[in-house]
Parts: sequence; C-alpha cells; structure tokens
Amino acid sequence: MNLGSWGGRQIAEHVRKRIEEQERSTLSPRASLAAESRGRMRPEEPCSIRTDYQRDRDRIVHSKAFRRLKHKTHVFISPEGDHYRTRLTHTMEVAQVSRTIARALALNEDLTEAIALGHDLGHTPFGHIGETALSGYLEGGFVHSRQSLRVVDVLEDSGRGINLTWEVRDGIVNHSSDGAPATCEGQVVRIADRIAYISSDIDDALRAGIISEDDLPGAPVEAFGRTTSQRIDYMAHDMVENSAACEEIRTSERTWALMEELRRFLFERVYIGSIAYSEAEKATRVLQSLAEHYLRHPELMPPEFQPGRGEDAAVGVCDYVAGMTDSYALMKYRELFLPRSWLVD
Repeated sequence: MNLGSWGGRQIAEHVRKRIEEQERSTLSPRASLAAESRGRMRPEEPCSIRTDYQRDRDRIVHSKAFRRLKHKTHVFISPEGDHYRTRLTHTMEVAQVSRTIARALALNEDLTEAIALGHDLGHTPFGHIGETALSGYLEGGFVHSRQSLRVVDVLEDSGRGINLTWEVRDGIVNHSSDGAPATCEGQVVRIADRIAYISSDIDDALRAGIISEDDLPGAPVEAFGRTTSQRIDYMAHDMVENSAACEEIRTSERTWALMEELRRFLFERVYIGSIAYSEAEKATRVLQSLAEHYLRHPELMPPEFQPGRGEDAAVGVCDYVAGMTDSYALMKYRELFLPRSWLVD
C-alpha cells in the first residue's frame, strides 16, 4: 500500500479518527477525550495519525527543555554516583506512575503522560534551591509550575512556544500541591508526582547514608513497606481504589496523612537538615551572581532573552538562568567570576 498516494493519505487520516473513536468507546465518562479538547492558543491542522494529546507528548519529548532535565538536580547537588535521580529520571518515574493509575481508572493515558512529561520543564538548576534563589527577582516569586507553562507557551521553539492543548497546559501549571487541575488526568499527575518523589527521595537518601532504615517513621513503613516498589505499589493501589467510585482523584485520608508524615520527615532530615542541603548557600550564590550580572549586562544573554519583549528585564534574566543545567550554570559562573589560569614560559 502506497501511503504517499491520495488513498494513503485518506488511510492515514483514518488512523487518528480510529484512535479517537477507541477513546470514546473505551474510556471512562470522566476521561478527557482528545477529540473534545478545548484546543490550542493558535489553531492548527490536526495530525493524520496522532491525536492532539499524543502530538503534545511528542512535542514535549523533543523540546530542548526536556533534554536539559537530564543535567538538572532533583534533590542532590552534583552527587558522586550514577544512580541518584535527576530531574529527568524523576519525570520519567512520574510518567510511569501516572500512566499506570490512568490506565486502571480508564482515563486518557496520552493526556496523562503529556502532563507528566512536561510538569517540571521550568525547574531551575539545583532543584528547589534554585527556585528560592531566583524568587526575589520576580513579582510573586519564582514558581516552577508557572515557569513550566511559560517554557511551553513562550520560550521553546525560539520564542514561539510549542502550542500545546489547553488540557496539557492546565495540568502542567496546576501540578503542584496547591494546584487544582481541571481534568482527572491532571489530578492523577498531581498526586503521582508526590508518590514518586516521596518514594525516590527516601531511596536516594538511604543510598547516600543521610538516613538509615531505622530513621524512617514507623507508621508509614508499616503501611507502605520498606522498598521503593512496595511504597509506590501501595500508594498507587490506594489511589485507584479510592478514586474508582467518586468524581475526584484521591487517596484515602489515612494514606494521605501517612504521605504527609513522610514528606515532613524528608523536609526535616533530607531537604533541609542534611548534607543534601549543605551546598545550598553556594548554589544560591552561583545563581544570584549570574542573575545580577545579566541584569547589568543583558547584552551578554542570547537575543531571545534580552529586553525588548515588553517585559521587565528580570523576566528575561530569570528565563535564561532558570533554563540552565547545573553544569552550565557552574561553567558560566567560573567563566564570569573566577580567574583563569594562564601559561608563562
């Protein structure tokens, strides 16, 4: 069959419609159907073989911001080891957990995956430390969920954005704890994000020797188990069982309370009170020094970040610095602020 012929194009067009019809006939009434999306900010001709949500997923995966996640801190700054999570591996874990739950609840897996893959695109170098470091430069502070939306709306594709659907954009900007996603798929990602980072951050902290098994709070360990897979399995099952017969996506009250206990433990023993946080002052100095330098010398930034877009100069500076990987930020800091060695014969 020659798909380059007119008949081939008609067959390809049928592919998307077949997928959309499969969604309509198999997914839950609560699911977001690609054929009923609220659309994009700029109208586009639909793809012949992919739904709009599949297309969004592919655009995110092929974005530069997504590729940079592999060199961005999740919790540990520049860890010496191959098995600590980066922002990219965390993103992939959130996508995996989210798809499992979405499939169990007969929700739209493609929409769920697109939101999960895009939810952290706006994260700064050095994790939440970087977010705090840049907050003083923007009115309302630097919020990575808002920056993730800005990445896909404005910064990607040389300032044109990648024009995602309303549902994916809503899920990205509302994925944080205080968000309220409009779709069930976005609600899945919001909770799956917490499931993933609670489980993986315990695993990384144990590997680093920051905590021991005996340090973990007893009630969550007794309920969830001691391994990463046991914790994720328990919380995912609880989420499916408690969301199946109600309108909202949720966990049981007991499981949520135990998750909160683990989260508080991580803040006290890992995120703030440990060696994982010991480099925070240095990382803050790096990012704020870069921000101050580019505020004084905006001409040194790439053209797309320089003033002239009708925005405050600090917005472009934060866009540029926040988009850096950990290694690139350190390289620029060395280049701008540390003396270079030179050879004397």
